[in-house]
Amino acid sequence: MSMTSAPFIPENAPFNNEQRAWLNGLMAGLFSPGSSASSPGAPAAAAPATVPVTILFGSQTGNSETLARKIAKLAKKQNLSPSVTDLAEYSPENIASEERVLLITSTYGDGEPPDSAKAFHTFLRSESAPSLENLAFTVLGLGDSSYPDFNQCAIDFDERFAELGARRLSERVLCDVDFEKPAEVWQKSVFKALSAMTPEPTKDSGVSVPAVAGADPDEGGEPEEARKAAPAFDKKHPYPARLLCNRNLNRKGSGKENRHIEISLGQSGLTHEAGDALGVYPSNSPRLVDKIIAASGLPEDAPTPLPDGSIAPLFEALRFHYDINRLASPFVETCARLSKAELFQKLIADKELMKTYIDGRNILDPITEEKVVFDSTEWLIAPLKKLQPRVYSIASSPLAHEGEVHLTVGTVRWEAHGGARLGVCSNYLAGLSPDEHCRVFVHSNKTFRPPSDAGARMIMVGPGTGIAPFRAFIEERAARGHTGENWLFFGDRKSACDFLYEDELAFWQKKGVLTRLDTAFSRDQPEKIYVQDRMHENGKEFYDWLESGASFYVCGDASRMAKDVDTALHEIIAEHSKKGLEYATDYVKFLRNTKRYLRDVY
Repeated sequence: MSMTSAPFIPENAPFNNEQRAWLNGLMAGLFSPGSSASSPGAPAAAAPATVPVTILFGSQTGNSETLARKIAKLAKKQNLSPSVTDLAEYSPENIASEERVLLITSTYGDGEPPDSAKAFHTFLRSESAPSLENLAFTVLGLGDSSYPDFNQCAIDFDERFAELGARRLSERVLCDVDFEKPAEVWQKSVFKALSAMTPEPTKDSGVSVPAVAGADPDEGGEPEEARKAAPAFDKKHPYPARLLCNRNLNRKGSGKENRHIEISLGQSGLTHEAGDALGVYPSNSPRLVDKIIAASGLPEDAPTPLPDGSIAPLFEALRFHYDINRLASPFVETCARLSKAELFQKLIADKELMKTYIDGRNILDPITEEKVVFDSTEWLIAPLKKLQPRVYSIASSPLAHEGEVHLTVGTVRWEAHGGARLGVCSNYLAGLSPDEHCRVFVHSNKTFRPPSDAGARMIMVGPGTGIAPFRAFIEERAARGHTGENWLFFGDRKSACDFLYEDELAFWQKKGVLTRLDTAFSRDQPEKIYVQDRMHENGKEFYDWLESGASFYVCGDASRMAKDVDTALHEIIAEHSKKGLEYATDYVKFLRNTKRYLRDVY
């Protein structure tokens, strides 16, 4: 028998791909001529020592989680041993025993932590927070600089860790909506800092461990063919989807325009689940673009750098690539360099005055108000941000509408600073006709799903366009034949003209899928009534549902409605448990930790 070829582990042996590859490599070393492992008692390959790293994430819509898991995969290649934990599932007291922490968090609302990070945020800022002198940490924040409390949650964590004695692995990085590049810079600086802590690999016996053909061990051994089969369309490569339907949900007499939009996913390969969202890339109003170009003194066909480094005519650049609808301080500062107007000097000298001035304005305002003339397209676009996609909760179940996504979009229009103002994406979508196309991608929201238990109860609060995901939830539960009871609180201005999906909700009630529907139309009576008022009116039954295991969902405005609903939730539990607000606080924390209090707020 020849001993020059390695024996192979049979295909039906009870090993996974990684184990089989290691064993085959070991056997090849044992039976190859001249191998140091061919003699009895030769030492096995020694695994290099790794450095444990805890990656914590706080996520409202899934971006922080996606980034955390991506960095964990890359960390394995750096001889690190990462563990990834959602802050909702992390015991705050454990932070005292951590040695290395990478924390990735978003901020939402008025500088608040995402729901999953609330308990940890509260604990860390309390008097009972422990000393963290043995901890090395770094923080990555995901935010939106158009909000006044930009990345406040990340700042809070970074500063509090330092106050408690922890040392920084690397400086915090606060990302704007286009977070990929700064996150990559942060990641590299973190790995560089951690590399200094990584022990040198122990010399092995010369036994090689070949990788499984066509698989990447850091991707869990997933075959290359399977990865290639994944959808080619994503945020970086949106799908040009065809519009199927675009209709106004409001009736005559309404002061609102909420549109029901149906989009075909065609042969894109894109899939989604109830609770996910759809990202839409808008284009700016051509009328606004024309006005900006005319006021700037530049020709519309002037060569203009795009965010990716290519060149396009100025009109195309402003229409499709740059955010021209939200004025930011860098643009005002550029105007100040080109014009000595007293207004600009005052704004630069006073941050609060600047904040007041830019609120509700677009870039046309300072150009026309002070007659700013631009020397080149570079001066005009340099302070502008890239035009970002908008994300909308999907209002349909894939089981009820195969190959389609439905959206419920409130068209945003208002008057400010002497003129009409338009929401970018909502008006873009409102202006599309059937058979026109828009660029889209699916945004997964794993933290917002209907109950998986077929018999579980569900309470939903979704006023206005906040009803969108709950339309999907109801369709999903109906399609799956779930028997759990469903209770919806819906509110808007007037029942006669603002009752979104009224006929559909009546149909689901008749079918018994929607067990209860409580409405709050604020302007149908002299005193204004809101969804939180209806919750209080039905407080005893509401609490009984929670006690029976019901999950509680909220979708809509974060700054007002969601806060009022959260307050009502605490008050109802305190009253009907007869145990007070302290008990209610613990009860709500329990609901959050067990994924029975979930919010999709914006």
